[in-house]
Amino acid sequence: MKLALCQMNIIWEDKEANYRRTEENIKCACEQKADLLLLPEMSFTGFSMNTDLTKESNQETVNRMIRCARQNDLAIGFGWVRDCGEKSENHYTIVSKDGKIISDYAKIHPFSFAGEDQKFQGGKSIVVFEYEGIKLSTFICYDLRFPEIFQIASKDAAVIIVPANWPKARIEHWKCLLQARAIENQVYMIAVNCVGEMRGIDYSGDSCVIDPLGQVVLKASDVEKILTFDLHDNVSEVRSKFPIKGDRREDLYRSYYYEGCIEK
Repeated sequence: MKLALCQMNIIWEDKEANYRRTEENIKCACEQKADLLLLPEMSFTGFSMNTDLTKESNQETVNRMIRCARQNDLAIGFGWVRDCGEKSENHYTIVSKDGKIISDYAKIHPFSFAGEDQKFQGGKSIVVFEYEGIKLSTFICYDLRFPEIFQIASKDAAVIIVPANWPKARIEHWKCLLQARAIENQVYMIAVNCVGEMRGIDYSGDSCVIDPLGQVVLKASDVEKILTFDLHDNVSEVRSKFPIKGDRREDLYRSYYYEGCIEK
């Protein structure tokens, strides 16, 4: 499966401009014979807390991307904001080439440091899905700082996609955490960030692919770009040669979480 990572310079809170830009990126991905195009978090608005502007109850963005997928014979992953009443949800949805929704994930951890928790509710489900014979999962940006959900997803998933609006000020965290998640879970990490400047915050990109051994096999710089990567699932082979997952003590971890049995 050929992936296209779209490191996009998102135009702040301008859906129509970003739709047009995405249509251009879709053409580029098709020219490179990609099977799946991945856009950053909140692909068409940037990381905006203005939910009155960004939230959708009619799934306008989803329907638009479904049409694009069908017209271009290209699976597309994209971020959007779902209207859930009092609060919204930060979603990342993937539609197949024939326009079927194959994954719809709601960000589990709203970024309270930026006030996301005031406007967004956290999702309640870890999503694992199969496409082109490969099992994948998706988390969003700040989720990267919470390793437990990656351990859960990687019981089934061989590939974890992380779309983000991760700022330049903390980009070293991004790089280290992605590599750590790949190593400790023995999965491919597919990370798609944005570039440019939005509301005074700089974004440096650094989208990348990291293999199950923790090697950075593809990396973008700080410019708008589409990166392509031919994904071949060798995760089972890596895990069989170095079987660390079998040594996990789920029973012990569970007792600490639920019973607080720490010796003092």
